[in-house]
Amino acid sequence: MARLRDQYFDTIRAQVMKDLGLDNTFAAPRLMKITLSCGVGDAKDNKKLLTNALEILERVSGQKPVATKARKSIAQFRLRQGMVVGCRVTLRGAKMYEFLDRLINVVIPRIRDFRGLKSKFDGSGNFNMGLQEQTVFPEVDGDLLETPQGMNIAMTIRSNSDEHSKALLDGYKFPFRRAEEEATVG
Repeated sequence: MARLRDQYFDTIRAQVMKDLGLDNTFAAPRLMKITLSCGVGDAKDNKKLLTNALEILERVSGQKPVATKARKSIAQFRLRQGMVVGCRVTLRGAKMYEFLDRLINVVIPRIRDFRGLKSKFDGSGNFNMGLQEQTVFPEVDGDLLETPQGMNIAMTIRSNSDEHSKALLDGYKFPFRRAEEEATVG
């Protein structure tokens, strides 16, 4: 079933608690949800782009995505409040862990010229990453995409700090850049 969930409760949580010097299991960092989102700004002109994005997110996540609407009007972009500008899906529980497993073991190794992810967190312990192309997912047909389209992946982690969240993702074997590589790459 969800291999990473069992691995978290069996080994990763204990190792992270030991590394961080935590005594209480409830103080250990934990992955709460993963949110996948796609912005489709040209959907106002071409409705097929939105339906393709919705279908791709459904294939990748195994859940039905929700269309997101513009919060306010922006005249320069010819955008009105309430127009559909993207889609998103939130994963929790077993589907979240299955997606994380596929992301780490299948998708990230398929990224062209991959040298590791920057270990930048948002200050609250949450981690965000972006993919420039959705074709790295094995579920996505290249024929379905008219233009290359990206995706944002946001991982919400319950933790006290960015260091605790990084320790959790290191326990999952998340492919971060080493500190000396981040200093030279920027």
